[in-house]
Order: sequence, then C-alpha cells, then structure tokens
Amino acid sequence: MNDLNAMLAPLWERFLDKLPEILTATWETLDMVFLSTLFSMLIGFALAIVMILTNPIGLKPCRSFYSVVDFVVNLLRSFPFIILLIAIIPLTRLIVGTSIGSTAAIVPLTIAAAPFVARLIEASFLEVDRGVIEAARSFGASNAQIIFRVLLPEALPSIILNIAVIAITLLGYSAMAGTVGGGGLGDLAVRYGYNRFQLDIMVYSVIILCVLVLLIQGVCNFLYKVMR
Repeated sequence: MNDLNAMLAPLWERFLDKLPEILTATWETLDMVFLSTLFSMLIGFALAIVMILTNPIGLKPCRSFYSVVDFVVNLLRSFPFIILLIAIIPLTRLIVGTSIGSTAAIVPLTIAAAPFVARLIEASFLEVDRGVIEAARSFGASNAQIIFRVLLPEALPSIILNIAVIAITLLGYSAMAGTVGGGGLGDLAVRYGYNRFQLDIMVYSVIILCVLVLLIQGVCNFLYKVMR
C-alpha cells in the first residue's frame, strides 16, 4: 500500500501543480467550441436557406445558382482541417490580428464547420414532408413563412441532434488546433503530454474531452426529446 502511495504521489502532485493550466485550457476549449459552433450555425443556416430555396426541388428552383453553392460547400468540406488551419492564416490574422491562441482558432473552426452545418440543415429541411409544404402554399404562405413557420419548426428536433454532431466535431478540431498553438486542451496535451513525456497530463486532457463529449450529447439528446 505504501509503495502504491509512493508511486501515485508524484502524479497527484503534478496534477495539483498543473490544475490552473488544466482549468484554463478547458475554458479555452469551451470558448472555442461554443463560439465556433454559434458562428458556424449562423453561417450554415444562411447557406442552407439559400440551398433549400434554389434546390431543383426547392421553393424557388434555380439549378445553376444551386450548382455553384453546392460546389463551394463540397469544396470547403473536402479540405482536411489541419491544412485549412494553415492555409487561411493570413485571413485569420486579418480578422483577429493574430494566428496563435484560442481566439484565432475560432476563425478556421468556423470556416471548417459552416459548410458541414449547411449540408446537415439542408438535409433536415429536405426530410420535412412535402405535403406539409404544399398545404402551407395552398393557404398562400410566402417562401419566408414556409421556411420559418413550417420547415424550421418541423426540422428543429433533427437540427438539435445535428448541433451535437457539429459541437463534438469542433471539439475534436479544437484539439487538433492545439498542435499549432491554438490553445485549449489539445495544446496542453502536446506541450506536456507529448513534448515533455508527461503521459498523465495527456490522460487528463483526454478524460476531460470525453466528459465534454458526453455532456454535449446528453444535453442535445434531452432537448431532442423535449422538442419531439
């Protein structure tokens, strides 16, 4: 028992010593994920509205315009995040004044997630029963009314689940951003767990990330049940 205590004591002391940094890194990760999810949802929702309007089976079909938007969305989705993170460093500096830190990481996280959000919300809209849309048209509803009073309420439970997918994906991306100075738990794991061979710090980072994933999914599942 004494041998076990002697073995665990350095790990416990190191945890207490690094606790302020762990808490700071956790807060930075939450900040990055929340803001990038919010901004990507706003941009993605706007793109989804454009796509659902101009889709060949949409509310105001325009095949040529939809093809352009569809191509751009697919092109942005095809970029591996680590490459996108480095490729848009000039844009990141232009927007936030720096390319290092958790604030700077929000820009590539948002750009990476927005087209993914647009595709998910478009799919949620397309799942709405066409009969409901036609019924709204028969009552003289405008396209805006159909989108915000028919499509959005009907698709909201599905969108809530998609928010969980986006937030969890961005949580993984935020850890990846830490490898190039993006801050957060990924940066903490790289600096101490990888570069300084402090495996316990990496384990703490992984455990916190797993807990965050479970919390995000649990909250969204609860909201989904309420919306249903």
